[in-house]
Amino acid sequence: MSEKKQIHVPPKGSRGAGGPGAVLMRVARPLMKREVAKHQRSTSPEQAKMMGFPILVLTTIGAKTGQERSHILGGFPDGHDAWLIVASKGGAADHPAWFHNIVKNPDQVWVQVGNRKFRANVDSLTGQARVDAYQRVVDVAPNYGPYLKKTDREIPVLRVTPAE
Repeated sequence: MSEKKQIHVPPKGSRGAGGPGAVLMRVARPLMKREVAKHQRSTSPEQAKMMGFPILVLTTIGAKTGQERSHILGGFPDGHDAWLIVASKGGAADHPAWFHNIVKNPDQVWVQVGNRKFRANVDSLTGQARVDAYQRVVDVAPNYGPYLKKTDREIPVLRVTPAE
């Protein structure tokens, strides 16, 4: 029996950017579901872009619910068949829910880039590798840069690749 892959989980921060309130999130949920569904129906092999940077659809299994959850995230190419995703949550003090889902169920992660969907291996980057990868993301999407100043939390950077 194979061992579950361990994902590095930095501690929650003591400060960070405030996120949208629960009411706003409930209102926006149908819009986000529609956006996810649109990208899941993609027929193009080209990676989609949103706000000028590349995106992908990440599907995980809920850590608490056990339900399938899909999110649109920045998906930054990192070599052949590899992408970086950043658990920034806009610089919030806590990690996004999708990150907790990956931590709990690292062997149940799927990624869709363009019209290609695959089961994904997820590696958490640490140390200088994480710092360098974060900088590569900021080079493509500068709006990720200020998140580092908004929180004292170490923002996780994950590298996803197709599972064999």
